[in-house]
Amino acid sequence: MAKKDYYEVLGINKASSKDEVKKAFHKIAHKYHPDKTGGDADRFKEASEAYAVLSDDKKRAEYDSYGRVFSDGAAGPGAEGFDFSQFNDAFGQGFNVDLGDIFGDFFGGGQRVKRGRDVSIDIELTFTESIFGINKKVLLAKVGQCETCKGKGNKPGTDLETCSICNGKGSIRSSSNSPFGMFTAVTPCRACRATGQKPKEPCSTCKGEGVYRKQEEVEIQVPAGIESGEMIRLTGAGEAVSGGPSGDLYIKIHVRPDARFKKDGPNIITDLSVKLSDALLGADYSIETLEGPLSIGVPTGVSHGELLRVKGKGVPQGKNRRGDLFVRIRITLPSKLSKEAKKLIEKLKEEGI
Repeated sequence: MAKKDYYEVLGINKASSKDEVKKAFHKIAHKYHPDKTGGDADRFKEASEAYAVLSDDKKRAEYDSYGRVFSDGAAGPGAEGFDFSQFNDAFGQGFNVDLGDIFGDFFGGGQRVKRGRDVSIDIELTFTESIFGINKKVLLAKVGQCETCKGKGNKPGTDLETCSICNGKGSIRSSSNSPFGMFTAVTPCRACRATGQKPKEPCSTCKGEGVYRKQEEVEIQVPAGIESGEMIRLTGAGEAVSGGPSGDLYIKIHVRPDARFKKDGPNIITDLSVKLSDALLGADYSIETLEGPLSIGVPTGVSHGELLRVKGKGVPQGKNRRGDLFVRIRITLPSKLSKEAKKLIEKLKEEGI
């Protein structure tokens, strides 16, 4: 069998530092550990051999000079034995370790806190609702806490008892031999849902689970001025889980467009069609606002596209503050003119107007 290059095994080069050697080994160990689904015992052993040599200054120097190691513990590329004590450097402890602590996050050995599933929904708002904010109530079908037993799983009036499977620890520890030594795994106890206690008499509503799927009404407080596409997060309003915190509820907002109004930051813009004569002479007009009709004065000689400002009729900006409403003037021209109107226009033209 061809000799293996330890640097190639770890995916590093000869200039790599000890810290880079350690990081490279960690990455391979987590990926190919034989106790992990999809692991590779040969790749793991190969990487362990390489790390045992390259993490030790003396052995690394011998390897770089002679292509093999003469020190006790490792015999060089292709050798059968290697010094497992080098795992002290990799993990900060001996190799006969609790894999629930080291590899738990990667293949379920550790006892992690359970958490309910997150839920996401979409809701549609009118333009007015998005400007002023609103409280919306929605009905969700999700796993929720049992109201009968308050999530404990026991029939009301009865007690909980110590789980006989895990002896009240909430987890089960198991050990097994492998070619690399003794491995210990810690897994949550399924019998008591990792709580260490079981109901003497299960709740009839949730069958002792503490949670069940049901319809639940959730109130959503939509803040003023929210934009279409924004998300609202309600912590703990997602699905419940026995023995852990509930997930979160994410609400995506969709604002229906309004043909009359456009939002521009804290302000609102609306268009107003004005006759040519009123633009020249000035007039009073009634406009629509989000709070009903409002009378405004169109000044004499107003220009097409000019903005008239109405203070305090825009988007709420905290307590007692609001943006403004801007009225954009659209001067409408007549499609036909009477003889008298034409004569008047000619007269205005003569006067340079």
